[in-house]
Amino acid sequence: MISLAHSTRISSLPTSSAQNFPFQESYRTHHYHGPVSLPPSKKNRRNICKCSAADHSQSKPQQNRKTRQPAAEKEGVDPVGFLAKHGITHKVFAQFLRERHKALKDLKDEIFNRYLNLMELASGFEILGMHRNVQHRVDFMDWAPGARYCALVGDFNEWSPTENSAREGHFGHDDYGYWFIILEDKLQEGEEPDKLYFQQYNYVDDYDKGDSGVTIEEIFKKANDEYWEPGEDRFIKSRYEVASKLYEQIFGPNGPQTEDELEEIPDPETRYKAWKEQHKDDPPSNLPPCDVIDNGKEYDVFNIVDDPVWREKFRAKKPPIAYWLETRKGRKAWLKKYTPGIPHLSKYRVYFNTPTGPLERVPAWATYVVPDADGKQAFAVHWEPPPEKAYKWKHKHPIKPKSLRIYECHVGISGQEPIVASFSDFTKKVLPHVKEAGYNAIQLIGVLEHKDYFTVGYRVTNFYAVSSRYGTPDDFKRLVDEAHGLGLLVFLDIVHSYAAADEMVGLSLFDGSNDCYFHTGKRGHHKFWGTRMFKYGDHDVLHFLLSNLNWWVVEYQIDGFHFHSLSSMMYTHNGFASFTGDMEEYCNQYVDRDALLYLILANEILHALHPNIVTIAEDATLYPGLCEPTSQGGLGFDYFVNLSSSEMWLSFLENVPNHEWSMSKLVNTLIGEKNNTEKMLLYAENHNQSISGGRSFAEILFGSSNTEESLLRGCSLHKMIRLITFTIGGPAYLNFMGNEFGHTKRVEFPMSSNGFSYSLANRNWDLLENDGLHNRLFAFDKDMMKLDANERILLRGLRGLPNIHHVNDSTMVISYLRGPFLLVFNFHPKNSYERYSVGVEEAGEYQVVLNTDEKMYGGQGLIGHDQYVQRTISRRTDGVRFCLEVPLPSRTAQKHNCPIERNSFYTLKEAYLKRAAKRSKPSKKGVTTVQVLGWPTKKGGGRGSIEKALSNELLAAGEVSPANYLHFTMFIGLQVNTYPQSVIPYAV
Repeated sequence: MISLAHSTRISSLPTSSAQNFPFQESYRTHHYHGPVSLPPSKKNRRNICKCSAADHSQSKPQQNRKTRQPAAEKEGVDPVGFLAKHGITHKVFAQFLRERHKALKDLKDEIFNRYLNLMELASGFEILGMHRNVQHRVDFMDWAPGARYCALVGDFNEWSPTENSAREGHFGHDDYGYWFIILEDKLQEGEEPDKLYFQQYNYVDDYDKGDSGVTIEEIFKKANDEYWEPGEDRFIKSRYEVASKLYEQIFGPNGPQTEDELEEIPDPETRYKAWKEQHKDDPPSNLPPCDVIDNGKEYDVFNIVDDPVWREKFRAKKPPIAYWLETRKGRKAWLKKYTPGIPHLSKYRVYFNTPTGPLERVPAWATYVVPDADGKQAFAVHWEPPPEKAYKWKHKHPIKPKSLRIYECHVGISGQEPIVASFSDFTKKVLPHVKEAGYNAIQLIGVLEHKDYFTVGYRVTNFYAVSSRYGTPDDFKRLVDEAHGLGLLVFLDIVHSYAAADEMVGLSLFDGSNDCYFHTGKRGHHKFWGTRMFKYGDHDVLHFLLSNLNWWVVEYQIDGFHFHSLSSMMYTHNGFASFTGDMEEYCNQYVDRDALLYLILANEILHALHPNIVTIAEDATLYPGLCEPTSQGGLGFDYFVNLSSSEMWLSFLENVPNHEWSMSKLVNTLIGEKNNTEKMLLYAENHNQSISGGRSFAEILFGSSNTEESLLRGCSLHKMIRLITFTIGGPAYLNFMGNEFGHTKRVEFPMSSNGFSYSLANRNWDLLENDGLHNRLFAFDKDMMKLDANERILLRGLRGLPNIHHVNDSTMVISYLRGPFLLVFNFHPKNSYERYSVGVEEAGEYQVVLNTDEKMYGGQGLIGHDQYVQRTISRRTDGVRFCLEVPLPSRTAQKHNCPIERNSFYTLKEAYLKRAAKRSKPSKKGVTTVQVLGWPTKKGGGRGSIEKALSNELLAAGEVSPANYLHFTMFIGLQVNTYPQSVIPYAV
């Protein structure tokens, strides 16, 4: 039986063959008709084609699918590729990756037995849930395999469980457990039903068009006169002629007239052979244009021979869609004739009869839900605003930046007043602040519908609905659209690692069974949080979750996802186990392979459907290959979160005296694993420090400050912690709402322990109204964001990483180079250094461009502006050629620009490495050979020809100054072979 969840439309496919993603392959699999060949006889040429046999599960085409698909995927695929890239040798883990890759291929084969392609797998929202049908009705579909009866109840039918139910004969229920209900629109008083059963109406697109005044009879006559060729309309005028002739051919002129008289009908093969024997002497003109090739083989039934002239004529014939569309009527005609079967804003639930008794549930695919209204049972709200009032998008997606400066927000606590803020308030007040602060993306937490406000939105009950406590779906669309208009990307904190255990509004025991969406037994419950764990190996659960990701991008134009708490889903112990770093911990019996396959599919589908999407992995265990391509054995994320950085800062601030801070531990924690730092998202503190029963850093630093000295200490550390976290990590940084200006109060959601008070569930934006400490901290944070907005500091350095050359635990000083910028930090609580020596690569004058001790930033201004320019000394320090002596007061940090006259040399150096890497090929001796293809060189010429060509290319791109030619030749300083191929070898 065909699943009701399968869309009948032909999905549009992407034109690019990105990754090894089988959209095009799967499409060819289901629509393959084989090569066209000609039989030996030239007298009566006929084309041979293979007929699709989608309805025959044991047919040969399915075997062809399994042999064709790997051929499309094998190119560039290495299940253990990233292990070799990072020099990891672990046989057990490598074998695990190979087995996982095979399991992924098998899973895709199983998926293609039910779905046209992976895009259809991720587009369930197009048919599931509540949808307006063009034929004056509303269709509802949901998945409940454990139910015996399904109906819709609501205020539109006085909550009757019998009026609108899934009916037999109307595809009401399929073998996969999907239920289908039709809600017919109601005729207005005095109106007659449509003459055509398939009468269509325009509801949304061009809803004012239609109602041309031409009758159905006139349109049909026009179609018959213009479309059909002479004789082709014969069977339309006499629709029973074909049936009667076929009846006569099978049973003869005096065949049975009742079912009781009907004898056993031979199978098609027997009837076909008898027909062939009967007509073996007929001339070719009497034979049909199509016939079956019968060579005695089992699969010959799929081989069809036809007349090429007839075939081309048949293919050129287009369906009479133009006439069909003329039969459509406009919205005005629909409003005159009908009232909606379920009006806009109607309340409803789905009613199930199960083995354990009747149940009422909020539909799993509902898009607007009121989870708990005045203590009563939750209900869904039908959202179908009139097309003239529905929100229309104004702005396009911003261009995806190469570096991310993310502003993390919670809509409900974003207001000044101690109440639940709305989407509209956030749009008007917070978005302009984010733009002013210099961030280029916002990350929203708690947007998906959740029953309990105090859970911050992490116990999701309705995955397709925005939280109704903040506003309507159109309010959220307006928020996203306005953010795009300001150039801000919008990310969602998505929780697919677990779900709320609530049975009345969530998915738990949705159809009365314990294994619908979740595992049964202990595995179906989180060990510590009381939430339910998804059954990722179930195809329908995959359908639900993957469609959910695509839904937020398609419906709400979301730009990316932050996948919350992956360790909860990737391990059966939910990540609550001690990790020693042994690779076996990532492939033992506690690893949920189905969850890993889901994450791989999620990243492949999202990046194939939406190439500019951003996916961020939050995994406390740092699973190997998080951000490696799926074709190389990775999970395919764009960024991963370094969770240990905020834990380290919190431990330092609360448990370690300032003079005992370890600079080595600080640096090692912030840079994480060097193999993956270029894809790391780093933050000093996010919402966890403020919300999860803890205190923000500002509360720790300023909370009990009653002296000028303690305020100065807090202000200094607040700026230094953010500056080093911002500049030492990868190309992504995150900050929680309010922490940029030192919001001193923690967040506490209303709950029984605080008497359901909202006094701490807000943000004190009025702290920025006075020219005080908070305004100065905000000024520093804005200038810090400009380091990346204007100078791209997060992308500087080799592979986008800093060169950390000075870490001193005794002096508590850290210094590193990031491209053309030098950053120096003195964390010592007492010691100041008048002339502190740090090593630099380039000689010349260095100028301070950002100083945390500036008075405008709340500092003391101990360094005069006459000391902002320092010249290097020719003395080897920190393993480099030159030394720079800088004044360094305690608890201050400085950002220097490298020598002005040589500043563009660093740009040249980075540009050269990037361009060279694109042309590089690994050699046997560990040396990278750079093929400089297309550069003008002379055969047998001097070494300067290559350098000059590269300099000219960089000059044309505007990446280097002509004055740096000599610095460039010093940097290249390696052997150059000027053969016709123009090869430059250099060690990496």
